[in-house]
Amino acid sequence: MSRSTKLFETYKLGPITLANRLVMAPLTRNRAAPGTFVPSPLAADYYGQRASAGLLITEASQISQQGQGYQDTPGIYSKDQVAGWRKVTDKVHERGGKIFIQLWHVGRISHVDLQANGAAPVAPSAIRAKGKTFVNGTFADVSEPRALELSEIPGIIDDFKRATKNALEAGFDGVEIHGANGYLLDQFARDGANKRTDAYGGSIENRARLMLEVAKAVATEAGSDRTGIRISPVTPANDLSDSNPQPLFDHIVDGLNALKLVYLHVVEGATGGPRDIAPFDYASLRKRFAGAYVANNGYDFDLATKVLDTNAADLIAFGKPFISNPDLVERLKRGAALNEWDKNTFYGGGAKGYTDYPTLAAEPAE
Repeated sequence: MSRSTKLFETYKLGPITLANRLVMAPLTRNRAAPGTFVPSPLAADYYGQRASAGLLITEASQISQQGQGYQDTPGIYSKDQVAGWRKVTDKVHERGGKIFIQLWHVGRISHVDLQANGAAPVAPSAIRAKGKTFVNGTFADVSEPRALELSEIPGIIDDFKRATKNALEAGFDGVEIHGANGYLLDQFARDGANKRTDAYGGSIENRARLMLEVAKAVATEAGSDRTGIRISPVTPANDLSDSNPQPLFDHIVDGLNALKLVYLHVVEGATGGPRDIAPFDYASLRKRFAGAYVANNGYDFDLATKVLDTNAADLIAFGKPFISNPDLVERLKRGAALNEWDKNTFYGGGAKGYTDYPTLAAEPAE
């Protein structure tokens, strides 16, 4: 008996038609090949198993070595990485799925051991985040960053552009810019990390500039109808804050809307934490943005159904439930029990806790 809800209706996202309104959120798994940061051969199985989601968004993938902040995360800046991702997109497409890659620059959330020649990570301002990263098999304090020179900023935009070109070559249906969770673009936008006094600091317009310039460059390369972006207006993730997030993100979303991006992916509340951590009017973003609104954070079947029914969102992103339920769509349709996830296998390792979670079809009938 399948449950009737808008969640399982098809949805037209730019030039592609999604089989349903479930989105698999980007989930860092730290299983790329050490040293080359090529997606592991298991990654094709992992994403392929989950191809029944309307849209898969890959784990965040760094646009350059400088953009890496954690051990064994995949890149999208070398030929070998492109070839590794091609195996993933081929498998997903064979199974009728659609897949976007999430493009990432971590900014200050990095460690000297991940940077070329042990260099300091880069940031809008030389302010060290209170936080940890996963490096050398353990959690370590993030390193002291240095402020980016004005002359370096065009190079970062170019890295996003080149990563987009690589993503299309790897067969992705589109790209998602990571503008959330306290990483580089979010660091520039929010005044807790950005104390610059040049054209990229101070006013809301200046702090929003880099995110909007990157969005424009990526959309020019991929087509705006294949470009999405993720934001998290009030999350405290990675020690980030802003003194007045509503006007800042209203301005950012107006700029993204002008670029006609295909979707806006919003982490509502604290990433992986309380949805009501701080007051914020997400409906204001929804009103300002003509493309699809992807709602994220703590969604289950009931909340997803309610939000879709009231037209407060178009698509619903699920994170951890997709880790442990490759057939999440089918389980939600049938109202079947969900597999519990194993936190110990989230980051790093092999097939265990990655490609070995059972599907309904694989379980004995009751």
